[in-house]
Amino acid sequence: MATPRSAASQARHAAVACVVLLALAGCRAPEHEPPGTPPEPQATGLRDAIQDPLDKAQAVEGAIREADHRRREQADDTP
Repeated sequence: MATPRSAASQARHAAVACVVLLALAGCRAPEHEPPGTPPEPQATGLRDAIQDPLDKAQAVEGAIREADHRRREQADDTP
């Protein structure tokens, strides 16, 4: 035969049930962005840290090629 619960025990069970229900109410699927919306960039600082030296290297390469082209033209013009 089951023993009757005390009022404190019933209140404790009710409190636990409320906490569990509140926790479950907070669990829901994340809202998705509408299709066609591009995602926001996540690592702009990291991308810039990688891209800046590459851009500088490409600028230097262009300057070197231009200087080489001028040097070759000058060498072709001299007898």
